[in-house]
Amino acid sequence: MTTAVAAPFRFFSLQVARTRRLGPSLVRVTFTGPDLHAFHSDGHDQSLSLFLPHPGQSEPVVPLELGDGWWQGWRELPDDVRAVMRSYTLRALRRDAHGHTAEIDIDFALHGVEPGATTQAGPASRWASRATAGDRVLLLGPAIADNRAIRFRPPADTDLVVIWGDETAVPAASAIVEALPAGTRARVWLEVPHAGDVQDLVSEADAEITWLVRDAAGECPAALDALRAAELPPAERPYVWIAGESNCVKALRRHFVGERGIDRRRVTFVGYWRQGLTEEELRARE
Repeated sequence: MTTAVAAPFRFFSLQVARTRRLGPSLVRVTFTGPDLHAFHSDGHDQSLSLFLPHPGQSEPVVPLELGDGWWQGWRELPDDVRAVMRSYTLRALRRDAHGHTAEIDIDFALHGVEPGATTQAGPASRWASRATAGDRVLLLGPAIADNRAIRFRPPADTDLVVIWGDETAVPAASAIVEALPAGTRARVWLEVPHAGDVQDLVSEADAEITWLVRDAAGECPAALDALRAAELPPAERPYVWIAGESNCVKALRRHFVGERGIDRRRVTFVGYWRQGLTEEELRARE
């Protein structure tokens, strides 16, 4: 298993370049900014922290003047002033002629914004659904390419890659699938709320991609049933990557380790969110 280098992270001051609706509950926001020349990542599930302004603010409020004390200072700001922080993954980056990062894409799952939504939209979904060119944000991201916020790290001897993700993990999973080299065998399940969220993915790998459209957000039985019914190709050294709603991710990990007998050390699982909890509530519990 490759070992990540404990790397420094830094803030990037960015602005929206353009947006593109990918489906009823997915929107892609492209960011640019002069700081991006120092943004480096070789990971396809690169984790990022995004700081967003409240309605009426021209930019997010984070006390960067406090240096290393910014976190405590940010937490002490009033709720209606303190920038909204949410965790996302990098969908793509594009470099300029000099090899420097010029643009990055982040795909937002619009919980509560899509037609017929039964849940209330959170601040990040509301922001992304209304984002326009010039809107300003802050990003806490990697300053070197190999860093601890990259989790997809299949061992070199992997002979089968297995991936599952819900709509919050579709950006990372899609980037991973697109980057898999020729000759790699992969079986992928991606779960979204609406048929209109299904995307066409191109990969050089031998990748079988199954899109699951569920009836309600955060319900895991459909995913478990689909994976239990699936016949995986014979493999001696599989690697599994699971990301999405926390409770569902744990249930799927139990399936792969307990029911299929896959070595737990070859299963990467990441809870991007938890049903019924905001990110603030989730951080408080952790």
